[in-house]
Amino acid sequence: MLNRLTRGSGIYALTLSALLIVPVAAATDIKLATLVPATSTWHKALLDMGSAWKKDTADRVTLTVYAGGTQGDEATIIRKMRSDIVQSAFITSVGLAELDEAFNVFAIPFFLESSDEEVAVEKKLTPVIEKRLEAKGLHLLCWGTGGWVEVFSKKPLKTLADVKNAKLYTSKGSDKWVQWYVANGFHPVALTPADIPAQLKLGTGLIDTAPYPAYLAMSLNVYTDAKYMLDLHIAPLTGALVISEAAWNKLSAEDRAKIDAGAQAFETRVRTDVPKNDADAVKLMSTRGLQVITPDAKAAAEFRAAGSQLASTMRGSMVPADVYDAAVQARDAFRASKGK
Repeated sequence: MLNRLTRGSGIYALTLSALLIVPVAAATDIKLATLVPATSTWHKALLDMGSAWKKDTADRVTLTVYAGGTQGDEATIIRKMRSDIVQSAFITSVGLAELDEAFNVFAIPFFLESSDEEVAVEKKLTPVIEKRLEAKGLHLLCWGTGGWVEVFSKKPLKTLADVKNAKLYTSKGSDKWVQWYVANGFHPVALTPADIPAQLKLGTGLIDTAPYPAYLAMSLNVYTDAKYMLDLHIAPLTGALVISEAAWNKLSAEDRAKIDAGAQAFETRVRTDVPKNDADAVKLMSTRGLQVITPDAKAAAEFRAAGSQLASTMRGSMVPADVYDAAVQARDAFRASKGK
């Protein structure tokens, strides 16, 4: 009896020891950097996405979000991804265009007329964009939107000539955009996004005009100094959620599927919420002193004619020709399906 108990205890001890030394997979904490303001719709959606990742992967994947540009501008964020300081980013097409000019297609003035056209072009370009990003060490999780860009200014602007004469913000580091603006009669001033509010506050700041989606302009209080909004619907501020290939490759196939599902839910949410936020922001800002300027028919036609003319100058110079042609094909096919 004693021998049997001893042998039983030994087997139990060996079994317990074996269980204790079974390796436990370490949790993966993905650090995500973005310029979106803290507590904004985008920030809340990212936090909820992180909660879903944590729950759906049984705590194997967690997400830490650094919002409000605390990790630097978008060029700095991309550099930090290469150094594995952060592993993911929700970033605008403007920032991604510094990495790959294919993203410039979304910023062409008046190239797209609706969010549905934007989605159609994104779907067409996704396989191409995925390969181009993969070559840069990034994996595309999903698309997103920052809303539609309008023109906010310190003095009323009504015509194309007015906009050309303005001291217009453009993104620092986007040298080709600066050159393009100058070549077409504009007066661009290259700054970082963080510089905009401070410069607009100054009586003789470096800029007096900045393109912004309405909700973002309200979130950053830009409209308190740039009290005029020229309602042009210039272009969508397209965004993308990306993760480094190194971080992506560390995840199991099961967890990748969970991450993908959470990212798609994030995209759906911002596409639903942001347009409403833009409309609500215009209403609220208007009660606080914002003056919305709607261009008359002549001015609107002038803007769009110039946009169409200028768009063609970007093919092959600022946007790869194959990407530009595919985008035009997708946009025109969508318009044809709607009888336009």
